[in-house]
Amino acid sequence: MAGSLTDISDHKRYETQLFAEKERAQVTLQAIGDAVVTADVWGRVESLNPAAEALTGWREADARGLPLSSICVLRDEESLAPLPDIVTLALRQRWRSRSAQLVQRDVSGLPGQALAVKPSVALIRDRAAQAIGVVVVLHDISQERAHAARLAYEASHDALTGLVNRAEFERRLDAAITRAREQGTTHTLMYLDLDQFKVVNDTCGHAAGDELIRQMAEVMRSQLRRSDTLARLGGDEFGVLLEHCGTGDGERVAEALRHAIACFRFAHRQRTFTLGVSIGLVTLDRQTVNVAEALSAADAACYVAKEGGRNRVQVYHPLDSVVQARHGEMEWVSRVHAALAAGRFCLYSQEIVPAHDGALPQTGRHVELLLRMVDERGRLVPPMAFVPACERYNLMPMIDRWVVETAFGTLAGRQAEIATCAINLSGSSLADLQFPDFVREQAQRFGIALDGICFEITETAAISNLAQAGAFILQLQQLGCKFALDDFGAGMSSFTYLKHLPAAYLKIDGSFVRDMLADPVNLVMVEVIQRIGHAMGKQTIAEFVESEAMLERLRELGVDLVQGYHIAQPVPFAPADPKAGDRAELALAG
Repeated sequence: MAGSLTDISDHKRYETQLFAEKERAQVTLQAIGDAVVTADVWGRVESLNPAAEALTGWREADARGLPLSSICVLRDEESLAPLPDIVTLALRQRWRSRSAQLVQRDVSGLPGQALAVKPSVALIRDRAAQAIGVVVVLHDISQERAHAARLAYEASHDALTGLVNRAEFERRLDAAITRAREQGTTHTLMYLDLDQFKVVNDTCGHAAGDELIRQMAEVMRSQLRRSDTLARLGGDEFGVLLEHCGTGDGERVAEALRHAIACFRFAHRQRTFTLGVSIGLVTLDRQTVNVAEALSAADAACYVAKEGGRNRVQVYHPLDSVVQARHGEMEWVSRVHAALAAGRFCLYSQEIVPAHDGALPQTGRHVELLLRMVDERGRLVPPMAFVPACERYNLMPMIDRWVVETAFGTLAGRQAEIATCAINLSGSSLADLQFPDFVREQAQRFGIALDGICFEITETAAISNLAQAGAFILQLQQLGCKFALDDFGAGMSSFTYLKHLPAAYLKIDGSFVRDMLADPVNLVMVEVIQRIGHAMGKQTIAEFVESEAMLERLRELGVDLVQGYHIAQPVPFAPADPKAGDRAELALAG
């Protein structure tokens, strides 16, 4: 009997390797997140991985042998027309990857939801490089698109109201202005500022204020066309863009908005509030230059509406004197920014001295720091020229910080001679919760003893938010600072609220002091303030002392300290030694 032995170990090893590779490929195919469908060269489905089953709505067992075009129903995203046969294009090497819509199969076997996918196709070849099938990979991009759309929406819309935000509104406004200039079309822009919103916000809290803003958005939206743009520009301010709408129609829409808001009633916990709205209206035409000019004009008209009694519509007229004054304020804002950036702000100091020689121990000088701006031609600009604009546009906290930083830097080398340094603060800084920490940081930076710092706040600013002002004063007093109530007597509620404000000094309003020798009423006011101040343990300061006769009369009345041109002229506030201390630069503080 004859026989032969054949070594099949290599064959077995090859089969084992082939099985392992096939198993790895199968496991990878099952685990991959993208949908993978294979088909033969005739387009008949051979396999679907689990992701493909979930994406198409077909089970592999049901789809096997069916045409690929009936399993992967792809259509153009814009025309919704069916895409050409993928297998044919792949075999001809004409497939170009692009996004498409995949129509899913629903549970009943009928066409269902359409998803955005990115198909890619590759040929399956044998050892002779002949095509024996295709593999189609479908990458689901619907969630990516939804996420991108959500991000785009959030970037262009206000989270509270769902209205477009300022950035998106300005983009649409810019496009409308371009069309007006190039095509001669006319549009209407409105700037709306709710009246009495602060009453609701302060009385009922921010949650109620937010709810009011949401309801206001719906009230306004109901008065506009679907093609109109309503935006929340910030706080309680809104913008409206009426495209292809002239001034007359725009005024009618504005009046409808005003009437709808005036008729609206906001209810919160058994309380009902009525509101109004001040509206500034601007026509956009070929003469409109840009977005900034259009919004500035609308804001100016809105300001005129508020000044004229609120709850009214004001059409922008370039020659209106009030509107021109408003524009003047806006110009000051840009000039202030330029002056800060260029280091053209400076401090002057003016002496405050005892009315009676030797009445107080002379431990050092008492000065008040006065802010000045140097204009583009090198001339000094007094604060009353630019401060009103800065207060309206919320620049004062920034300026106050610059003053504190610069004052402390200069005081670093002059503390031995200056016992008390008075620094004016705006009402806006009273609401700045970070300001006390800023003062402490600057004092530590320059080595300043805060018991020599006296902050002056106007009486009207203090009583406009009494609790907040009192807390602010106490917080800085704990650091060692003193306080003076400036322009005291100017407000009608001065004496009622005085006991709630822990100030060390009362500065008698200069309008009373200046005319007290000629006006008996002013003289009585000075005397009353002086007496009440002493009764409450506060020292009194009379400003605007301009003659020896005024000084003598103030001495007779018992006023403690005096200040004015008769006492000393303001002088530049500079270090005693230019090298002393780490002086702050003239730049934006904070």
